[in-house]
Amino acid sequence: MLPEREAPAADPDYTGFIHNVNKSTGIDLSQYKEAQMKRRLTTLRTKNGYHSFSDFFAAMLKDKQLFYEFLDRMTINVSEFWRNPNRWEVLRDHILPELQGSGKRLKLWSAACSTGEEPYTLAMILSDKKILSQSGILATDIDDGALSKAQNGLYLERSLKDVPKGVAARYFTPEGHIFKVSEDLKKHIDFRKQNLLLDKFDTGFDLIICRNVMIYFTEEAKDKLYHKFSASLRPGGYLFVGSTEQIFTPSKYGFESTETFFYRKK
Repeated sequence: MLPEREAPAADPDYTGFIHNVNKSTGIDLSQYKEAQMKRRLTTLRTKNGYHSFSDFFAAMLKDKQLFYEFLDRMTINVSEFWRNPNRWEVLRDHILPELQGSGKRLKLWSAACSTGEEPYTLAMILSDKKILSQSGILATDIDDGALSKAQNGLYLERSLKDVPKGVAARYFTPEGHIFKVSEDLKKHIDFRKQNLLLDKFDTGFDLIICRNVMIYFTEEAKDKLYHKFSASLRPGGYLFVGSTEQIFTPSKYGFESTETFFYRKK
């Protein structure tokens, strides 16, 4: 019989970093999968020439740009418009018509919106369906740098690779190698800073989109967030998650699975 493998010893330098970040910013890195997060932040720390997390944290407090770089690395700001296009088509053709049936103004939220591709995709779909002016879109993220990019609305061509050509022509203006999103879309999105794990959520949403973020959280953090999302949706409202984020026991949170990666609140 093989002896049981001992759990790896805690790294006091990294655990101290987690504590200091949480105390000074409210960001709880212990809610993220440790191996992934530690590897990512070790690479960032080494790249900037720091040999310990304690030195790296001290430098972050003095250097705002370094702190923003930490946030950017932590929040994995990798996104594209129309990511997984067939899921957005389901939203357009099946979910939104059902939500419109209520006849009232739609209340929509793009949680952990990163640099804005997701809420802008939603806004394009609503605009094409002639209901953008009857909808309110909230878009939140923990990263000030990402939110600033989202509000600027300037993107490289590669971010538009999945956008249907006719849609891209209607909502983007090319400026050299950069594409500028329509000002009309911008004015319909309310970008705000938010810590999903710490902050209270608004309620009465018809749709919450939170995609390709939950995979970085621990099971305990996911459980907490699914309960919070459920409480924030109105009965009949939908949670739209990413392609690797299937909820295996949706009834635990008051959800029922409808379309793939769409969960309706009972």
